[in-house]
Amino acid sequence: MSHEHVSNTGRIWKVFGILSLVTIVEVVLGIYKPESLHFNHLLGMNLLNWVFYALTLYKAYYIVWAFMHLEGETSSLRWSIVSPVIFLVLYLLFILLTEGDYIYGVFKDSIIKWNF
Repeated sequence: MSHEHVSNTGRIWKVFGILSLVTIVEVVLGIYKPESLHFNHLLGMNLLNWVFYALTLYKAYYIVWAFMHLEGETSSLRWSIVSPVIFLVLYLLFILLTEGDYIYGVFKDSIIKWNF
C-alpha cells in the first residue's frame, strides 16, 4: 500500500490571497472611511463598524476552516465547533454595546465628568 504525497502549495497561496484581500479591504475602508458607511447608523452603530465586524468574523471562520482542516469534516462536527463561537461573539458584542451605551448615557446626562 503506497501513499501519494499531495502538495498543498496552491491551496496555501489561495488561503493567503483570500485573507490578504479581506485585510486590504479592511485597511482601505479604515483609511478612507466612506461617508455612506461612516455616517449611516444601524442598531446604534455606524455601518462601517458593522462591515468591520462582518469581515473579521469571515476571516476568523476562514482561518478555522482552512487551518483546522474543517472542510473535510462532517457538517455536524463543523457546526458543533463554529456555532458556540458565533453565539459567544454575538453575545459579547451585545453585552459590550449595551453596557457601553449605558455608561455613555450616565456620563452624558449626569454631573459626573469625563475624566478619562
